[in-house]
Amino acid sequence: MLRLDALSVDFDERFQLHDINWTIRPGEHWLIAGANGSGKSALAAVLAGDGAHLSGTLSGAPDRVALVSYERQAELIETERRKDDADILDVISEGTPVAEIIDTVCQDPDLAQALIDTLGLQPLMGRAFRKLSTGETRKVMLIRALTSRPDLLVLDEPFDGLDRDSLAWLQGHLSVLAETTPLVIVLNRFDECPDFITHIAYVEDGHLLHCVERDDERAYAELYHLLHLKTSELEIPKADPAARLPALDPDEPLVRLTGAAVRYTDNTVFEDLDWTIEANQSWQLSGPNGSGKTCLLSLITGDHPQCYVNDIVAFGFQRGTGESIWQIKQYIGYVSTALQWEYRVGTGLRNVIISGFFDSIGLYTKSTDTQKAIADEWLALLGMSERADEPFNSLSYGDQRLVLIARAMVKHPPLLILDEPCLGLDDMNRQLVLALVERIAASSETAVLYVNHRERDRLPGIDNHLTLSDNTDGWQS
Repeated sequence: MLRLDALSVDFDERFQLHDINWTIRPGEHWLIAGANGSGKSALAAVLAGDGAHLSGTLSGAPDRVALVSYERQAELIETERRKDDADILDVISEGTPVAEIIDTVCQDPDLAQALIDTLGLQPLMGRAFRKLSTGETRKVMLIRALTSRPDLLVLDEPFDGLDRDSLAWLQGHLSVLAETTPLVIVLNRFDECPDFITHIAYVEDGHLLHCVERDDERAYAELYHLLHLKTSELEIPKADPAARLPALDPDEPLVRLTGAAVRYTDNTVFEDLDWTIEANQSWQLSGPNGSGKTCLLSLITGDHPQCYVNDIVAFGFQRGTGESIWQIKQYIGYVSTALQWEYRVGTGLRNVIISGFFDSIGLYTKSTDTQKAIADEWLALLGMSERADEPFNSLSYGDQRLVLIARAMVKHPPLLILDEPCLGLDDMNRQLVLALVERIAASSETAVLYVNHRERDRLPGIDNHLTLSDNTDGWQS
């Protein structure tokens, strides 16, 4: 049993893993997943002894660990180059031939020859290793690892650069090898996960956040959605050109509050608040319970009666000059726990998203083919394409929240207000929602107003912050 306890590791001050707790038990095969730069490769390298341990422990490491990675590949090539630099002969060194590179660790010559033939390397056996192409050196690294009879085999993106026949052979060989040897595989594409994988480790920003059993259907599905949002190349779907909102003055802010205050007879919630939200400028609104976050939102949306005694300009309208509340709301997408409670319908997911075009709970208007296509694009982004007709009220709480955010975005409103979107969600679903919000903020022309009261729910893609305190002194931006 290989065990990492509160292990923190530094990799030449380029990257660090933090407080890793992970156990690999006999009979388990793991997939390490996460977005680019999350620390997948670093975690795999730790199993092979790489990195400087800062704190914590690693115990139970097997004697022979074989690691195939781009980093190890680069190290081997650099070693060959250093041999050339140290050569004092008057002839140019040809470098170590491929056959010798393989033979130095090979414990199974018959398997080595089979791999050489299968991967088409026989003509290259006499050539210098450092003169191979990137794909060819990758194949040599695989042969070295597979023929070294490791106690643990760690493969970082093993399927990259292989042709169809070589890929099929390797996948089949790994399935057989898994019967006797524990495997840990790093993959960017979650849909390439081999059938023999029993567990998935999800890494983000140098932290191991989730360890999921593949047989746990619910946890596996949630992790799939998270990885889909983090790694898929799908773009935010476009708006319906036939349902464009009235144009706004591009030189004016979306919302401007001047000296805003909310006061009751025996309580001042906040006062003297100046705040401007520009077009395509996302904000994070934070503060403890009772600090006035909901009051502030309702001033913007027009749902608070004191909006008419405050100096508020919203979407070109000076509040209190005869505008209707619907003239304001047409420019706003809104998601909150209260909305989710109200949306108790058995409507299919596609129709729930389409209902956002009409700001209705349920769908009571015939939709166009364009609206259906846009809804399907949102379902694809969420990884829910096959669930288009599934009843909304049968979804998990977290999946419902994702669909409601898509519903709020279908019109591409100038302002998307997400009021405590992570409230009531477990850790996995919280990260799902945050991944979607971060993607919307980075990939659309909608200004996101993200409301939260937990410090750890901050989003790196949102640089503007307004914090309310639970007393009348305070707010800061």
